[in-house]
Amino acid sequence: MAATRLELNLMRLLSRCEALAAERRDPEEWRLEKYVAALEDMLRELKKQSSKPAPELLNEYSRKVDFLKGLLEAEKLSSSTEKALANQFLAPGRTPTTAKERTPATKTVHLQTKARCTGQMRSELLGTVRSVLLHRLSCCCLTSDEKQSAVELDAVLQHHQDMQEKLAEEMLSLARSLKNNTLAAQNVIKQDNQTLSHSLRMADQNFEKLKDESDRLEQHAKKSVNWLLWIMLIVVCFIFISMILFIRIFPKLK
Repeated sequence: MAATRLELNLMRLLSRCEALAAERRDPEEWRLEKYVAALEDMLRELKKQSSKPAPELLNEYSRKVDFLKGLLEAEKLSSSTEKALANQFLAPGRTPTTAKERTPATKTVHLQTKARCTGQMRSELLGTVRSVLLHRLSCCCLTSDEKQSAVELDAVLQHHQDMQEKLAEEMLSLARSLKNNTLAAQNVIKQDNQTLSHSLRMADQNFEKLKDESDRLEQHAKKSVNWLLWIMLIVVCFIFISMILFIRIFPKLK
């Protein structure tokens, strides 16, 4: 069934919201919140229409709108820990919004937001620990052993930070590899679908040709039967007339 005008407008606005969510926005940015509110209104109107889309498609629209709404609510939280926890419970969309997308934009936004929140948590934690260490080092009452312990602790924290950054880079590399494999699989599936569609078209054409030939053969058979019927009728008439003439010419002997 063709998409209605309201559904097309909802898809365009949803794609625009996904693009805005993927960007780094100022805290005073208001457009995304207004757009998401408009999406909720359009989605309610779409569900009320008689010619509404399939239930699976409606559920996918609702899932994406709820994701964007939850993303805005998570950004309003004060601490990065609360933001990271709220992002863990967000459910991005399963299918792309537009045909140009290879992977759902909401999944990309979800990964970016989780990485951003994790980075903020790590920066806040390291900043707090370092400030405490610097404060302790600045105190004159510290002994040389305590200073050495503080330096070693700072080195351990720096090592863990480097390990986390390396792990994040490896995760990004795996994500890119997975994306490339997914794109390759999509291309293979697309080619198989094209081949299957071509085979179906050829089968339909052959079926139409076979149907035409069957009709021609049936008409030819009907013509042959008609000619045979006429010939038999003429032969019977000829025999009947010959019998009558024979009886007239040679009357019955007394």
